[in-house]
Parts: sequence; structure tokens; C-alpha cells
Amino acid sequence: MDASLEGPIGRQFARYVAPNVLGMIAMSAYILADTFFIANGVGANGLAALNFAIVIWTIMQATGLMLGIGGATKFQVYKSQGNTDAANRTFTNAVMLALFASAVYLVAVNLFATPLSYVLGADADTVGLTDTYLRVIFSFASFFLVNNVLLPFVRNDGSPRLAMGGMILGSLANILLDYLFIMVFGWGMFGAAFATGIAPILSMAVLSIHFIKGRNTFRPVKTRPDLRLMGSFAALGISSFIVEISGGVVLLIFNLIILSFEGNIGVAAYGVVANIAFVATALFVGTAQGIQPLASHNYAQGNTANLKKVLRYTIVTALAISIILIAVVWLFAEPLANAFNRDNDPHLTMLAADGLRIYFVGYLFAGVNIVAAAFFSAVEQPGRGLAISIGRGLVAIVAFVFAFAALFGMTGVWTTFPAAEAATACLTVFFLVRLSKAMEAKRVG
Repeated sequence: MDASLEGPIGRQFARYVAPNVLGMIAMSAYILADTFFIANGVGANGLAALNFAIVIWTIMQATGLMLGIGGATKFQVYKSQGNTDAANRTFTNAVMLALFASAVYLVAVNLFATPLSYVLGADADTVGLTDTYLRVIFSFASFFLVNNVLLPFVRNDGSPRLAMGGMILGSLANILLDYLFIMVFGWGMFGAAFATGIAPILSMAVLSIHFIKGRNTFRPVKTRPDLRLMGSFAALGISSFIVEISGGVVLLIFNLIILSFEGNIGVAAYGVVANIAFVATALFVGTAQGIQPLASHNYAQGNTANLKKVLRYTIVTALAISIILIAVVWLFAEPLANAFNRDNDPHLTMLAADGLRIYFVGYLFAGVNIVAAAFFSAVEQPGRGLAISIGRGLVAIVAFVFAFAALFGMTGVWTTFPAAEAATACLTVFFLVRLSKAMEAKRVG
């Protein structure tokens, strides 16, 4: 039994969720810092180029989350069952797969960065900037992926505050380096990508304390790649993968549609909306990752009462965060948009402010969808988590965006996100009701 996960469930919920949410905010802040410093140091074309490049970056980030969250979920189940050998093999296989994936991404992006930039929507004014960002950021692929594996493993191993510390240090360093490299040295897109690439290295340095001080209950072991084990934890992490990758797919589709309406200024405005939304999504991803050790542990122990409490606290937390987010964005949409508008272009401010207000209404539904998908995966029901993630991230949003854009123009583009999340919430509620009934029947039985 894992003693670090015992005790009053409310206290454990706060212990794991709060630092992880703060850590995810910090971790996502380095993308927002890139956006801010590129907008003010390079201009609207740099902001558009960043928006194109992030589409590919999300694929790498999604892979890391899938391996980290899926592997840590499997690890926590084995650990709670006292199966140390299987727990160690899970960690080792997760790292091996992360290193293999990073090598593939590094080679592929460096071979095809320029044609990829054009496919993503770059033109003569932005292709060089997009190409540079992609080549530099993917030079650090192995650090991003291994860091994404280490973070949830250390968190599941009883050190959520240390995991938070790693994310915060990496992000703070990235913000300082962004300022130094872009605003002082004038390195532009190269400087932005280089600063971001250093962040996971510093995060891993903090996480190494877990091993140096001997707090770890897992370690790498000599083992052959286990394809069946890799497949099992990848399946558990697939909803996290879909959540992240869907952001890239949506970004690509929106970029191309907005280009046809408003050109690079429109894409720059969407860059403001998308990157502020990236931080908002991190609040829910942080909540989802924070509940994973608690849900997996109580599931492995068969503690239905605690599992219901975790689910209830999770939904209430997601709704509270949603309401606060929507209120803040509606009150401060113009100042937020102006912070990324170096040239004080009134059209850019108008597009971004309108987009923020409409787009963020979707978080009333998106928050519950994200945390519910993660909860299902944490209790080894990846099918339901995957259905929610695919529904909100691919099926619903693609179904709405083309129709809404054709009917309502830019307003339709912004409305797509709330509509897709609301539609998916119907499926989420259906799954949650069925789960609640199943847990109640198990408790009574």
C-alpha cells in the first residue's frame, strides 16, 4: 500500500492537485512568454509564425504526455499492488519509448521543416521564422519527452511539490531567457525557441533531487523493450494525447480558415487567443494530472467511497476554475489583447478581444470534459476517456468549424470551440452518470 496516498481524501486532493495546477500554469507560461516577447520583439509576422510552429510542437508534447501519464498510471497501479518489478519495467519502457520518439521527431523535423512550414500556412513573410523555430525547438526533443515522463512518475512517487518545483523553475528561467535572448540580444525566433528548449533541462535537474536523496521507489532496470507493456500504458495515456494533439489539429484548421478571412493579422489575433487559452487549458490538465495518483490508487485498492469523493471534488474544481476564467477574460479582454500588440494595430486588438470573449465561454464545458476524460483513464477505462477526448478535440470541433465559418465568418470561428465542448459535455455527463451508478451498485453490493 502507498502510504503517501493515505489519509483524508480532501487533504490528499489538495496535496496533489494544487501544486500540480500551479506547476502546469508555470509550465504553460513559457509558451505564453514566447508569445509575448515574440509579439513585442519580432512583431505580428513572428506571432503568426509561432502559431504555425506550435501545431507541430503539440505533437511532441502530446507524445510526452501520453507516455508520462499512461506510464505513471500503470506504475501507480503496480506500486499500490506491491509489484515493484513491474513498476520499474514500466518506467524503463516509458523512457525508452520517449527517447525513440524524440529521435524520430528530431530527424523528421530537420529534414522537412521548410515544406512543413508552408503546409502549416506560412507564406514568404513568415516561412523563415517558422522554419527557424521548428528546427531549434526540436533539437531539444529528447529533453522535452523525458521530462514529460519524469514529472508524473515523480509526482506519483510521493513528491508532487518537487514536480511542481521542476515545472516552475523551468518556466521562470524560460521567461528570463526569452527577455534576454529576444529583447536584449535580438535573436528573434531563434532566441525564443532556444530559451524554451532550456526549460525542460532545468526541470529535470530539479527532479533529479528525488533520486539523489533516495526518495525514489522506482528506478531504470535492465530489460528489453516490452511492446505489450508499452501498448498498455500508451492506451491509458491516449486521452491525454488526444487532448493535446487536438489542440494542434484545431490550431491548424483555424489558422488556415482565418488566413482566408483576415490574413496574417487574423492568424496573429488567433495566436493571442490560442496561447492564452493554452494557459487556461493547463489549469484543467493540471487538475487532471493531479487527481491521477489518487484515482489510480483508490481504484487499485477497490475504495469506491474515496473514488466517488475524488470525482466529486474534481468536477466541482473544474467548474469553479471555469467560472473564474470566463469572468477574468470578459473583464480584461482588451488589455490582454493589447499586451501582444507591439504596433498598436486596432484591428488586431478588436479581433483578439472579440475572440477571447466568445472562445472562453467554451471552458464552462471544456474543463469538465478534460478532467472527466483523465479520470476514466486513471481508473483503467481508457475507452470512455478516449471517446470524450476525440469527441471534443476532433469530431465535434471539425464538424462545427467549417459550417460556422461559412455562416458567420470570424464570429463563427470563435463560436466553434464553445459549441464543440457543449456537444461533447452531453457524452461526458452520460458516462459520468453510468459510472456513478456502477460505483454505487458496487458499494451497496
